[in-house]
Amino acid sequence: MTTPRWKKALYISLSAAVVAGAGLAAWQYLKTPAGYPREVVRQANDLQERIISFDSHVTLPLNFGSRGNEADQDGRGRFDLAKAARGRLSGAALTIFAWPESWTGSNGPHRPTDGFVEAARHTQEVRYNAISAMVRDFPEQAGIAYTPQDMRRLHGEGRFAIFLSMLNAYAFGDDIDQLDRWAARGVRMFGFSYVGNNRWADSSRPLPFFNDTADALDGLSPIGQRAVQRLNDLGVIIDVSQMSSKALAQVVQLSRAPVVASHSAPRAMVDINRNLSDKELQLIKDSGGVVQLVAFSTYLKPLSSKTQDKLNTLRAQYDLPPLTNLNYALMPGDPVIAGWPEQKVGQYATALYAILDEEPPASLKDYGDAIDYTVRKVGIDHVGLSSDFNEGGGIDGWHDASEARNVTAELITRGYSEADIAKLWGGNFLRVWEQVQSAAKPNATSAR
Repeated sequence: MTTPRWKKALYISLSAAVVAGAGLAAWQYLKTPAGYPREVVRQANDLQERIISFDSHVTLPLNFGSRGNEADQDGRGRFDLAKAARGRLSGAALTIFAWPESWTGSNGPHRPTDGFVEAARHTQEVRYNAISAMVRDFPEQAGIAYTPQDMRRLHGEGRFAIFLSMLNAYAFGDDIDQLDRWAARGVRMFGFSYVGNNRWADSSRPLPFFNDTADALDGLSPIGQRAVQRLNDLGVIIDVSQMSSKALAQVVQLSRAPVVASHSAPRAMVDINRNLSDKELQLIKDSGGVVQLVAFSTYLKPLSSKTQDKLNTLRAQYDLPPLTNLNYALMPGDPVIAGWPEQKVGQYATALYAILDEEPPASLKDYGDAIDYTVRKVGIDHVGLSSDFNEGGGIDGWHDASEARNVTAELITRGYSEADIAKLWGGNFLRVWEQVQSAAKPNATSAR
């Protein structure tokens, strides 16, 4: 059935509204894109007004805050203050994600050089400066939460709470003292790993193009092991998402504070190394930590047979064997790629991601299934929510921050109580944050 023009115009008008009352009325009285009954919508809307809803992994684009990408405007990205207000999202971990800007160029990807660490540090500064500018320019709309008490206060004041997170030790090289520097600047969660190994930890996705091999460090390096204690002393949450299984297990064993997987999914949904096995879910629970489930389509539902057929056709063109699992379907991960020239890798990666882009997105139902599974495995006190917006996250029904209330509606339809929904949306994360800060020994870092 074709949507009438008047209704299309109304939806467009409502999407552009930043005024809280307009967005509230629209979401409460019109059928949502996810199609929830009106009573569920009303309950979700009311609950979203009262609870702290926290998204534990959002990355700002490098042009965030520039002309045409202003923080307070409803822009092209999946996150901005306008969208957060419309979705009644209370706060988010804005991740100072570091990966060399110079990794890809016009002729495809480039192998690491001595300048890559400095390039990654530059990326950190760009994102940190964008966050600082947002708080400076819009103090009535947003503030930085340095403690759990700050987050609660900002929520009570009706301001968006920014939690500073950092991902990828690659940018630190061998300099563990960078942890102290960034903790002093407000970072309260640190993730060792991204795609590709670094000098601190093995990744769940080693990158053959960078000459990586699986478990090259056998988990954590000596620097990575020292970093666990340093982060504990600083009161910084350790983020185990994207680590290899061995590295994750070693972090849990060494840490005296709970750990968090800031943006992960259970391997039972999609059998890839990037997702968490049942054993890893249990390790995180045993630490007292939280698994923040990520709304990332290809981690929530397997690729369709049609897409896999296309990928196998592509692989045959590059003399690669047919897929035996999905690990090499989602990235150029075959070991033989280590010997390919840069141009060939770039051509293959471009074609691979073009095929993946055609795969239909996961839905809120798929996301809800992942939540149900993880809650059954580790309990309601050890599960949270994350989007991974602007780094591939976003599903049908939670496409951007403006649709956060749809997640609440989905949870209501599945029978979760309001108290449990509050735990999932932020209560569990706040508990862990408080425990991590209570276990800190700030004076220990100066006596190392």
